[in-house]
Amino acid sequence: MSNINLIIEERAADIGNFLVGRLLPFRQKRMVGPFIYIDHMGPVKMNERQNFDILPHPHIGLSTLTFLFEGSIMHRDTLGNEVEIKPGEVNWMTAGKGIVHSERTPEYLRHSEKNMHGLQIWVALPKHLEQMNPEFFHIESSEIPSWKEDDVEFKLVAGEAFGKKSKVPVYSPMYMIEIKSVTEKKLNIGEHLYGEAGLYILEGGVENDGSEYGPKQILVAKNSSLCEFTIRPNSTIYIFGGEAYPEERFIDWNFVSTDKELIEKAKQDWTEQKFDKIEGETEFVPLPVYPKPKS
Repeated sequence: MSNINLIIEERAADIGNFLVGRLLPFRQKRMVGPFIYIDHMGPVKMNERQNFDILPHPHIGLSTLTFLFEGSIMHRDTLGNEVEIKPGEVNWMTAGKGIVHSERTPEYLRHSEKNMHGLQIWVALPKHLEQMNPEFFHIESSEIPSWKEDDVEFKLVAGEAFGKKSKVPVYSPMYMIEIKSVTEKKLNIGEHLYGEAGLYILEGGVENDGSEYGPKQILVAKNSSLCEFTIRPNSTIYIFGGEAYPEERFIDWNFVSTDKELIEKAKQDWTEQKFDKIEGETEFVPLPVYPKPKS
């Protein structure tokens, strides 16, 4: 019997001057463990006149995880961090009670051809930490646990699994695991997982209970302890999940919280530009105005 509870297809979404493939949230599954938002950026090729420019924008109640396959992004935030992230590295920014950041093509690449490809992920904070002070950490690719089993390559991008722990300072039991294989292999990794689990296929494919699944799909497991599948040759997949929270999470624009009043306050504060400013940045993303539903 298949262990797949839900299949989520990548959907196009506009994040300003850039189109992405949205994977979470999904109307039938708002979260997988603490993961509340996953965007697949690219792959896209930009010429010397095109750049990746996400203007200063705010967050509350979550941690962001940026993981690139190609390209480079300069991260700036209101804590004073100015850090370039490259493929294989992790930017982990915890918004807590509030932070503002921008993401742009680095200056030295702005007048040349460049590629962009990666994942932008939001992880909801536990209720008691939703109003914590903001933090930012950059983890080099060499610091991320990597190992090989039976010619299959594993990387623990964040969290704890397989008896290993990533240096990414997460705030609840969770995991994000990269798995790559150039040959076909049957994998049974359920004993290493816990809570809820999703499988995202970046390239290649997997087979489960006689059915084939390909790129741009998330497979959500009925039971993470029964996570067994065949990975097809030349495939890259990501397993993500962890312990689900008991409380409902609300999401409005870039804000996540268990308390709608905190979100409304954040929206008002951003409209009135009460958030801290990023040094050297004068532009910002205005609060979106959505049309009222017809009665």
